[in-house]
Amino acid sequence: MINNIESFDNVVELGCHVGSSTKIISKLCQDGTVYAFDNSPESVDAMNNLGIEYSNIAFRCVDVRDEEVLYEFAKSHEDIDVLCIDLGGGYHPDTVFKVFYLWSSFLKPKVTLIRNRGLADFVNSSKSVEDVHSCEGYLSSCAYDIIPKELK
Repeated sequence: MINNIESFDNVVELGCHVGSSTKIISKLCQDGTVYAFDNSPESVDAMNNLGIEYSNIAFRCVDVRDEEVLYEFAKSHEDIDVLCIDLGGGYHPDTVFKVFYLWSSFLKPKVTLIRNRGLADFVNSSKSVEDVHSCEGYLSSCAYDIIPKELK
Protein backbone atom coordinates (compact mmCIF):
# COMPACT_ATOMS: atom_id res chain seq x y z
CA MET A 1 0.00 0.00 0.00
CA ILE A 2 2.78 2.41 0.93
CA ASN A 3 4.21 2.49 -2.60
CA ASN A 4 0.82 3.18 -4.19
CA ILE A 5 -0.32 6.29 -2.30
CA GLU A 6 1.32 9.68 -2.75
CA SER A 7 1.14 12.85 -0.69
CA PHE A 8 -1.43 14.69 -2.84
CA ASP A 9 -3.62 11.67 -3.63
CA ASN A 10 -7.33 11.60 -2.93
CA VAL A 11 -8.24 8.15 -1.64
CA VAL A 12 -11.56 6.38 -1.27
CA GLU A 13 -11.50 3.68 1.39
CA LEU A 14 -14.45 1.29 1.33
CA GLY A 15 -14.73 -0.75 4.51
CA CYS A 16 -12.65 1.39 6.86
CA HIS A 17 -14.13 -0.24 9.99
CA VAL A 18 -12.47 1.48 12.99
CA GLY A 19 -9.75 3.17 10.96
CA SER A 20 -6.57 1.12 11.39
CA SER A 21 -5.73 1.39 7.69
CA THR A 22 -7.27 4.85 7.48
CA LYS A 23 -4.57 6.23 9.81
CA ILE A 24 -1.83 4.87 7.57
CA ILE A 25 -3.52 6.13 4.41
CA SER A 26 -4.11 9.56 5.98
CA LYS A 27 -0.41 9.93 6.78
CA LEU A 28 0.58 8.85 3.26
CA CYS A 29 -1.73 11.32 1.51
CA GLN A 30 -1.35 14.14 3.99
CA ASP A 31 -1.99 16.77 1.30
CA GLY A 32 -4.97 14.88 -0.14
CA THR A 33 -8.19 13.56 1.34
CA VAL A 34 -9.26 10.13 2.57
CA TYR A 35 -12.96 9.51 1.93
CA ALA A 36 -13.70 6.63 4.31
CA PHE A 37 -16.92 4.60 4.19
CA ASP A 38 -18.29 1.89 6.47
CA ASN A 39 -21.73 0.88 7.69
CA SER A 40 -20.79 -0.89 10.91
CA PRO A 41 -22.03 0.71 14.15
CA GLU A 42 -18.61 0.36 15.78
CA SER A 43 -17.02 2.46 13.03
CA VAL A 44 -18.95 5.63 13.83
CA ASP A 45 -17.29 6.78 17.07
CA ALA A 46 -13.85 5.52 16.06
CA MET A 47 -13.94 7.25 12.68
CA ASN A 48 -15.40 10.48 14.05
CA ASN A 49 -12.51 10.58 16.55
CA LEU A 50 -10.01 9.93 13.75
CA GLY A 51 -11.58 12.76 11.78
CA ILE A 52 -10.77 15.08 14.67
CA GLU A 53 -7.19 13.82 14.90
CA TYR A 54 -6.56 13.82 11.13
CA SER A 55 -8.06 16.75 9.26
CA ASN A 56 -7.85 15.03 5.87
CA ILE A 57 -10.33 12.24 6.74
CA ALA A 58 -13.98 12.52 5.69
CA PHE A 59 -16.11 9.65 7.03
CA ARG A 60 -19.58 8.52 6.01
CA CYS A 61 -21.51 5.71 7.67
CA VAL A 62 -23.24 4.19 4.64
CA ASP A 63 -23.58 0.89 2.81
CA VAL A 64 -21.20 1.02 -0.17
CA ARG A 65 -23.26 -1.66 -1.92
CA ASP A 66 -26.00 0.93 -2.32
CA GLU A 67 -25.56 2.33 -5.82
CA GLU A 68 -27.20 5.63 -4.82
CA VAL A 69 -24.32 6.23 -2.38
CA LEU A 70 -21.89 5.77 -5.26
CA TYR A 71 -23.88 7.95 -7.67
CA GLU A 72 -24.10 10.79 -5.14
CA PHE A 73 -20.39 10.60 -4.33
CA ALA A 74 -19.26 10.30 -7.96
CA LYS A 75 -21.20 13.41 -9.01
CA SER A 76 -19.10 15.62 -6.76
CA HIS A 77 -15.74 13.79 -6.70
CA GLU A 78 -13.99 13.43 -10.03
CA ASP A 79 -10.42 13.41 -8.80
CA ILE A 80 -9.97 10.09 -6.99
CA ASP A 81 -6.46 8.68 -7.34
CA VAL A 82 -6.65 5.52 -5.23
CA LEU A 83 -9.50 3.17 -4.35
CA CYS A 84 -8.98 0.89 -1.33
CA ILE A 85 -11.47 -1.91 -0.67
CA ASP A 86 -11.48 -4.04 2.47
CA LEU A 87 -14.88 -5.65 2.84
CA GLY A 88 -15.79 -8.79 4.70
CA GLY A 89 -12.35 -10.15 5.55
CA GLY A 90 -12.24 -13.37 3.57
CA TYR A 91 -15.95 -13.59 3.07
CA HIS A 92 -18.13 -12.62 0.14
CA PRO A 93 -15.55 -12.20 -2.63
CA ASP A 94 -18.45 -11.82 -5.07
CA THR A 95 -19.66 -8.74 -3.20
CA VAL A 96 -16.14 -7.33 -3.04
CA PHE A 97 -15.74 -7.77 -6.79
CA LYS A 98 -19.10 -6.14 -7.52
CA VAL A 99 -18.24 -3.17 -5.28
CA PHE A 100 -14.82 -2.91 -6.96
CA TYR A 101 -16.33 -3.03 -10.43
CA LEU A 102 -18.97 -0.38 -9.74
CA TRP A 103 -16.86 2.06 -7.74
CA SER A 104 -13.76 1.78 -9.91
CA SER A 105 -15.78 2.12 -13.12
CA PHE A 106 -17.24 5.39 -11.91
CA LEU A 107 -14.22 6.89 -10.17
CA LYS A 108 -11.48 5.69 -12.58
CA PRO A 109 -8.68 5.61 -9.99
CA LYS A 110 -5.10 5.20 -11.13
CA VAL A 111 -4.69 2.42 -8.53
CA THR A 112 -7.09 0.07 -6.76
CA LEU A 113 -6.03 -1.91 -3.69
CA ILE A 114 -8.25 -4.81 -2.63
CA ARG A 115 -7.92 -6.76 0.59
CA ASN A 116 -10.03 -9.92 0.66
CA ARG A 117 -8.75 -13.42 1.36
CA GLY A 118 -11.44 -15.02 -0.81
CA LEU A 119 -10.48 -12.98 -3.88
CA ALA A 120 -6.77 -13.47 -3.22
CA ASP A 121 -7.31 -17.22 -3.00
CA PHE A 122 -9.28 -17.16 -6.25
CA VAL A 123 -6.64 -15.13 -8.10
CA ASN A 124 -3.75 -17.21 -6.79
CA SER A 125 -5.41 -20.52 -7.65
CA SER A 126 -6.66 -19.53 -11.12
CA LYS A 127 -5.15 -19.65 -14.55
CA SER A 128 -6.44 -17.81 -17.59
CA VAL A 129 -5.71 -18.16 -21.27
CA GLU A 130 -7.06 -14.69 -21.97
CA ASP A 131 -4.59 -11.85 -22.20
CA VAL A 132 -6.55 -8.94 -20.76
CA HIS A 133 -4.59 -6.38 -18.76
CA SER A 134 -5.46 -3.00 -17.36
CA CYS A 135 -2.81 -0.41 -16.64
CA GLU A 136 -5.34 1.56 -14.63
CA GLY A 137 -7.00 1.01 -11.26
CA TYR A 138 -10.20 -0.14 -12.94
CA LEU A 139 -11.33 -2.59 -15.61
CA SER A 140 -10.58 -0.38 -18.59
CA SER A 141 -11.87 -2.97 -21.05
CA CYS A 142 -15.46 -2.59 -19.86
CA ALA A 143 -15.64 0.28 -17.37
CA TYR A 144 -17.77 2.51 -19.57
CA ASP A 145 -20.44 -0.14 -20.10
CA ILE A 146 -22.25 0.41 -16.79
CA ILE A 147 -22.25 4.16 -16.30
CA PRO A 148 -25.74 5.65 -16.59
CA LYS A 149 -25.92 8.31 -19.29
CA GLU A 150 -26.75 11.05 -16.78
CA LEU A 151 -23.36 10.55 -15.10
CA LYS A 152 -21.18 10.22 -18.23
